[in-house]
Parts: sequence; C-alpha cells; structure tokens
Amino acid sequence: MQALDKFDIAILNELQNNGRLTNAELASRVGLSAAPCWRRVRALEEAGFITGYRAELCREKMGLGVLAFVRLDAERNRGDVLRQMETAIQKIPEIVSCHYISGSGTFELQVVCPDLVEFSRFAREVLINLPNVKDLHTSFSLGQVKAASALPLGHLLR
Repeated sequence: MQALDKFDIAILNELQNNGRLTNAELASRVGLSAAPCWRRVRALEEAGFITGYRAELCREKMGLGVLAFVRLDAERNRGDVLRQMETAIQKIPEIVSCHYISGSGTFELQVVCPDLVEFSRFAREVLINLPNVKDLHTSFSLGQVKAASALPLGHLLR
C-alpha cells in the first residue's frame, strides 16, 4: 500500500470513531460498496495503518480512581540498561503508557491505581525498584479535559 487516498482516510476516520461498524455501514458512510471497502480495510490492516481494535473502558468505573504521571530518571542512560527498564515497564499492567522524553527525566509513565494508598504502595514497592531508577517525580490528574484516542487525519488530505 503506497499512499492513502480520500477513501482510506475516510475509512480510518470512521473506524477511529467506532471500531464496531459493520462493513456495510462503513461502506455506506465512506461512499463505497461493501466489497471494495472490505478490501481497503484489510489492506490498511496489513500495511500497519490499523494496528488493532479494542473497547475503551471507563477507568473510574473499573475502580481505578487515580491517574498519575510519573517521570522516571535513569541512573545511567546506556542502551543495555535502558532496555532492562523497558522490559520491566512493559510487564506492569498499572503502567498504561510509557514514553521516552526529552529534557529532564528519561521516561514519562501514566499509572492507574484504585486510590492514593495503593499508588503510594505501588511507587514504593514497584516503581522505585525498577532496574536503574535514580528518582521519580509524580503529578496526579485532578480531572480530565480531553482524552481523544482518535488521531487527527486532516493533514493527509492536503
């Protein structure tokens, strides 16, 4: 798959908003018949533009009332040591997102926990004991303003 055309972009937009659309409904929304729409979806999946489908869960209803942003500072920034940290981080379900960051710190984590008592235990028993951790700095979400999982695609139409 080379470049995305207006139909591909429309398919991606619709599926970002509702991954449960039937192929017939998706085809109708993007102005294609069912068979070509299905082929395009499969091609987008195979080319890696679509990486999966999942349900979005309400963190609070799942009993995860605390969302913390944790900046981890690494003791050493060597490749082998950072890979050990990455491997350990990937195995911890409470860490729902992890990014390398520029500036101060090495990783920025998003961590969910039921409450502050559990977060405190998690930070003291798990986070600070990750391999190569020098320090951690935590900020807590006081409320969500926007949490979009859909990517903006308008630039692809230019």
